[in-house]
Amino acid sequence: MAKPFALVTGASSGIGRSLAAELARRGYDLAICSAGERLEEAADDLRQLGVEVLEIKADLATQEGVNDLWQQISQSGRKVDIACINAGIGVGGLFAETDLESELKMINLNCTGTVQLAKYVVRDMTMRDTGRILFTSSIAGEMVAPREAVYAATKAFVLSFAHSLRYELRDSGVTVTALRPGPTDTDFFHRAGMDNTEVGSKGKSESDPEDVARQGIEALLAGEDHVYSASMKIKLEGSLANVTPGAVKGAMHEKMAKPLDKTA
Repeated sequence: MAKPFALVTGASSGIGRSLAAELARRGYDLAICSAGERLEEAADDLRQLGVEVLEIKADLATQEGVNDLWQQISQSGRKVDIACINAGIGVGGLFAETDLESELKMINLNCTGTVQLAKYVVRDMTMRDTGRILFTSSIAGEMVAPREAVYAATKAFVLSFAHSLRYELRDSGVTVTALRPGPTDTDFFHRAGMDNTEVGSKGKSESDPEDVARQGIEALLAGEDHVYSASMKIKLEGSLANVTPGAVKGAMHEKMAKPLDKTA
């Protein structure tokens, strides 16, 4: 009997790689996608867990990349039982000073690519009336987030999209779950240019990507609408986010996201 099949994007490192490993340990064959150089290494490691792995290198910030991903999955003949739409990047810094092209690419990956891939996944799953979808949002999606203004807005978009899609599909056999991690020990902050910040140097150590992935997959399989993953501190911050004044949230986030020294 064939194993169930899961798709994970952004799977060459960080939370995505941990999501793929968690699913492999639970007996899922995988399709993993990334535009990064570590995709082949990730695929080899995942195969050591005794599952088949289809590796697809594609830039999901482009329509062509998303189309290529879905075409390769379709040609594989496998039906996606779980889709973890996880690929995303960040850009840190004051909005007046950050690079516009980098932020537009982030929007294309975090928002546009997410919607395009979700369209293909949802149409396929609803036609079969079965499937589970996990969207990786962020606790930042509920925050006032100076120095990550556009990133936080993209994650608010993903969170709203996931909640609305879940409601649309409530009477179907397809479930939607939003994963909402806080700072996690990955290379996210390095790629976002935020090494020299409190959150980039210390805050991320509060959460391990394997713990985030485990909690995310457990919530997904249980059919939950969302999960604040990892530490109790993050879960408490998430639960308080909607009742904390915006100015307070903004001050908290700015302290975490601003450079640690004045020359940086």
